Amino acid sequence: MTSRAGFAAIIGAPNAGKSTLTNRLVGAKVSIVTQKVQTTRFPVRGVAMAGEAQIVLVDTPGIFQPRRRLDRAMIRAAWGGAQDADVIVHLVDSQAELAAEEPGAKAADKRAAIDVESIVEGLKAAGKTAILALNKIDGMKRDTLLALSKKLFDTGVYSEVFMISAADGNGVDDLKDRLAELMKEGPWFYPAEQTADIPVRLLAAEITREKLYLRVHEELPYAAAVETTAFEERHDGSARIEQTIYVERESQRPIILGKGGQTLKWIGQKAREELCELLDRPVHLFLHVKVDDKWADKREFYGDVGLDFDA
Repeated sequence: MTSRAGFAAIIGAPNAGKSTLTNRLVGAKVSIVTQKVQTTRFPVRGVAMAGEAQIVLVDTPGIFQPRRRLDRAMIRAAWGGAQDADVIVHLVDSQAELAAEEPGAKAADKRAAIDVESIVEGLKAAGKTAILALNKIDGMKRDTLLALSKKLFDTGVYSEVFMISAADGNGVDDLKDRLAELMKEGPWFYPAEQTADIPVRLLAAEITREKLYLRVHEELPYAAAVETTAFEERHDGSARIEQTIYVERESQRPIILGKGGQTLKWIGQKAREELCELLDRPVHLFLHVKVDDKWADKREFYGDVGLDFDA
């Protein structure tokens, strides 16, 4: 059999389930997954293998209505990832899409539906067609799903539709097989055993940021970043990692530290456990919390994560 390889961009509104789908297709943890929207800040590429085909997944940040510099840079990265891909998959949270049409719909569902519309418009403007993947179909009636699928398909920007549940894997294999068919004949881009191409320093920072949001997501909406400031391979085979957690205000520091430093300790412990597993070696992790109200405007922060500061 001839080898095939190509790029598939997964685009969608924040919280549509892009990171969950990427991880499910790859079969390993590549993108961080939290219940906070907008947790993916740069196009993480996962590498999924299907027979002789290698599918490089461009996991783009959610496309939403931008309000500040970081938002604009994230959206530019998302569309950039889609423009350069061989195939675009538009992932839609079907539950939010349907809920948005109900009277008294939640603001989050309405926003998700507006984001879907802006993606449809963006695809039209770019002259691109995408595969529509309706996600979170669990427990939904077939008629309801078919009506939703027809409504979206009639916009003319989709080549085909898949109904999936990224969380439990339902329908994901069919989508993966289809993506494999659409890859071009040619050599693989990555060794077969490699699952992601983000630098390890960045991945380490993302893992800590995930734990941070899992623990303090109620109190700290987006006002934090994590940077790996030192990554040292030790003679005994272990790794020593130092990271700084940036918050925008002094009042946010005690939220991350917690009573007697317990919250920071929990974040550090959970991040260290996952890093040990991922790097397959002992990890010594040191976390510092720093107040910097300008972190979201720092040029070097954007370059580190592959975003365009001038978006």
